[in-house]
Amino acid sequence: MNKRKWYWRLCVIAVVVIIAVTYSPLVMATGKTTPSFLHLPYTLWVTILLALVLVLLTFAGSRIMTNDEEEEQ
Repeated sequence: MNKRKWYWRLCVIAVVVIIAVTYSPLVMATGKTTPSFLHLPYTLWVTILLALVLVLLTFAGSRIMTNDEEEEQ
C-alpha cells in the first residue's frame, strides 16, 4: 500500500476514534469536575485538548491529500 494512503487512513481512523471518545462517558461524565486544569472543569479542558488534536489531524490530512492531487495531474 502507498505510504500516503496509509497515512490518510491512519488520520481517518484517529479522527473517528477521537470523536467516539469525545461523546463517551470518559469525557462527558455527568457532574465530574475534577481534575481541574487552570480552573477549568474536566469536561471542558479535555474537550479543548481533543479539539486541538482534531485540528492537527485535519492539517496533516490536508497536507497528505494535497500532495496526492498534485501528483495525479
